[in-house]
This record gives sequence, C-alpha cells and structure tokens, in this order.
Amino acid sequence: MNLHQFRFVQEAVRRNLNLTEAAKALHTSQPGVSKAIIELEEELGVEIFARHGKRLKRVTEPGQHVLKSIELIMREVGNLKRIGEQFSAQDSGTLSIATTHTQARYVLPLSVAKLRELYPKVSVSLHQGSPDQVAKMVMEETAEIGIATESLGDYPDLVTLPCYEWQHVLVLPPAHPLAKKERITLEDIAAEPLVTYHPSFTGRTRIDTAFAQKKLQPRIALEAIDSDVIKTYVRLGLGIGIVAEMALREDAGNEDLVTRPLAMLFGHNLARVAFKRGAYLRNFVYRFAELLSPDRLDRNLIMKAMSGHGTDYDL
Repeated sequence: MNLHQFRFVQEAVRRNLNLTEAAKALHTSQPGVSKAIIELEEELGVEIFARHGKRLKRVTEPGQHVLKSIELIMREVGNLKRIGEQFSAQDSGTLSIATTHTQARYVLPLSVAKLRELYPKVSVSLHQGSPDQVAKMVMEETAEIGIATESLGDYPDLVTLPCYEWQHVLVLPPAHPLAKKERITLEDIAAEPLVTYHPSFTGRTRIDTAFAQKKLQPRIALEAIDSDVIKTYVRLGLGIGIVAEMALREDAGNEDLVTRPLAMLFGHNLARVAFKRGAYLRNFVYRFAELLSPDRLDRNLIMKAMSGHGTDYDL
C-alpha cells in the first residue's frame, strides 16, 4: 500500500464517490484511480466501497474504519511536511486563512499587516466563503486557520477558540423616521423593509431567532453577504439595514448613515478561530492568532486546546 492509494480513496469520498471528478482533482486518469483503489482493497482483504457495476455506491462498514485510519495517516504526513518546513525555514512560507467576507474586509487587515511586518518572508493566502465553507477548508487543509462567527463550533474535527464578541448595528438614512428614536424595538424593525445578511452569514441566525421568539415576520427586502453592499442599498432607500459593528469601525465612509446598537435586541455574537484537530501549527500561525485577539489568545492556550485538554474556553 502507498500514499497515492490513500489520497485516491480520500478524494473519491470528497467527490461523492465520483471517480471521474476525483481523477480530475488529482490530475490523473479515472482508470488509474479505480485500479489503485481496487489494489488497496485486495491488499487489505476488505471492500472499502460497495459497487454497482463499475460505479461506487457507498462506503462499506469496514471501509469506514479504513477511512479513519487513512485520515490519521494523511494528517501525520501533512504534519511531517510542516515540521520540515518549520525547521528549514523558520520565518518564511505561506499562511493560508479561510474566513468570511466581513472578517476579511474589516477584521483581518491590521493583523495581516502586522504579521507581514514581523515575518516579511511570509506570504498570506486569503480564502473567502460561507462559515460552512470556512470549516471545510480548514478540515481539508486548504487553510491552516479559519475565522468566522457561525458554524465553526459544530465540527468535531476542528479545535475552536473564542476570539472576540461583537453586536449587530442598525443603519438607516438620517431622514428616516426611526433615526429620531433612541430606543428601537423589534416591532419597529419588523415594520420596515429590511436589508441584511444572507441566512448563513454574520450572525443572521441570532437575528432570525429574536424575531421568531416575538412571533414577528421581518420584511426582508434584500439579503447579501457583504456589509458594504447592505450599506449601499440602504443609501439607495431600499430599506433599513442590519450590519456587523466592525463594518462601521474606522471607516470614514459612513457619515451619511445613522447607526443604532442592537445588542439589546439580538445579544452579542462570538467570532471564533478554528484549527484542524491534530494539525501541526507553524510559529507564524500561532503569532497570527495572537495578533487577532491579543487579550484572549496566546500560543500556550492554543497548544493546550490542540492537545485535547479542555473542550472550550469562555471569554
């Protein structure tokens, strides 16, 4: 058996048992992938996949155990590569970050700039997507660290740590009647056309839950994944907007909008950082996490969490 066979099995599962797609992803031929998997099954003496003709239909029960072992082996192979990179080039390499649009636009820039100042030979690769996509990129080792608000804590293969708390903020034109109210209620918001985040982004779950608990149905005029898009449509009069507070920090382009904090209606949200469980983290990965939240994250805390001591750390 060899690592190529293990990669082929892993990729077949990732591609929903489609060997043609697995072969494309691995830049090889479909017959070659199929032959390698069959040879591994013959060597192990078990069928990893149940088949219908030449098509893979499902992972067998022994196949599930094989997959777990392959995952461990491939994880340690990745760790060996990173150890080699760590000791051969202490201050260079690529930091891959998976995050959402809001985090990438408003939270990460200062930390990325500081990291580049500390490690000028380290390049940064940003991968943006939904919180679920962020989790998947970390688990598949496309990224070494993930930052998001939703979903990260739902994956047992990830080690997640609280990074910082934030609240939603109402944004509206100065001429809007609600701009004159100091204390805005859920009923006030539900009566207006609303421009806010797509359901899977930036704490939207908390917003929906608050309305549902009051048995209110918000009038959603537009959903977006980007805070700047939401503010743009508010300026155009499409409705009032709900954005994350970090979208209003240190941004000189918001003077034409009135803002109201909404923690009293929706509570506080928790942004988290995530690492793949069992992964080997290079020095500058630890340093970047510390830069994201100097008061809450440090190397010792992250190492403790990665070693399996404790399941969560409260703010």
